[in-house]
Amino acid sequence: MHTKEIYPFTAIVGQENMKLALILNIINPSISGVLIRGEKGTAKSTAVRALAAILPEIEVIKNCPFQLALANEHDLCLECQHLDCRDKTLSHRPVETKKRKIRVVELPVGATEDRVVGTMDLEQAIKKGEKKIEPGLLAGAHRGILYMDEVNLLDDHVVDLLLDSAAMGVNTIEREGVSFSHPARFTLVGTMNPEEGELRPQLLDRFGLCVHIEGILDPDARVTIMERRTAYDDDPGSFCSEWEKDSQQIVEKIKKGTALYPKVSIERPLLLRIADYCIDVGVDGHRGDIIMLKTAKTLAAFEGRETVIEKDIEKAAELALPHRVRRQPLQDIVVDINSARRQKA
Repeated sequence: MHTKEIYPFTAIVGQENMKLALILNIINPSISGVLIRGEKGTAKSTAVRALAAILPEIEVIKNCPFQLALANEHDLCLECQHLDCRDKTLSHRPVETKKRKIRVVELPVGATEDRVVGTMDLEQAIKKGEKKIEPGLLAGAHRGILYMDEVNLLDDHVVDLLLDSAAMGVNTIEREGVSFSHPARFTLVGTMNPEEGELRPQLLDRFGLCVHIEGILDPDARVTIMERRTAYDDDPGSFCSEWEKDSQQIVEKIKKGTALYPKVSIERPLLLRIADYCIDVGVDGHRGDIIMLKTAKTLAAFEGRETVIEKDIEKAAELALPHRVRRQPLQDIVVDINSARRQKA
């Protein structure tokens, strides 16, 4: 069956911070995701799906509901009753694999805990001593993107579970003393409209990055959006072909950035700058410092550098601190960040 081409990531007009934050999380998932705050109709979901569409395919074990790869995950494969590769793995025979695109798993607003983490057949576990698992959304999101639209309307307990799994890279299903774990390493993307309610500060802090987006006010840019969308609707294939070269350039930068990240270094004076930023805007705890460090190093890797520079620190502060600022009534979070920058100048 023919699938309609997805609108190209590089054809999205504006929203540069949103696109950059998504790319940084793909290069370095340990940044712990991004929260996109803003009004509807600003290309939030389009950007997520478009980025996933241009990323390289991944290799997975055929018929594996947990999206496992062969490398370093056999220990978890051996527990899994769903995998038809289990006996082959034990006997060291070849395991069949296939390649597929990275998935974007969307979390429904009314999702329950069982739907998210999965369930276990207790009767079979007790009577036969076998773990029969019904995988949840986290199983499908492993090695992909978990997209939570209107995250501020989700049950706080469900959001806690998601953030814990994102931080640890593992999902554990526990029922009546019986437990089962599987990898759950994914890029977490949450979106929300602040007019519909805020997230608790404890949950806000768990998102690595946060960007605020709004409709573009420049008339020429708005016309460009209309022109590109019309061209895409009229002939998706031709429109996507026009942007294929730009898309491949982004993919190559992401690949190189991912490979370069472990080699990136940062000098101690810049670490002190990170600490100063966090102290100046009143960040609670130390998660902000650590996320700023990871973000700055990832920015350097994305730009093809092995050393972090001042510009990386400034951009990292812009992406990692706004939702962590200790706010006063009527205080604008952007003012805090800009004030801290001026003090450093």
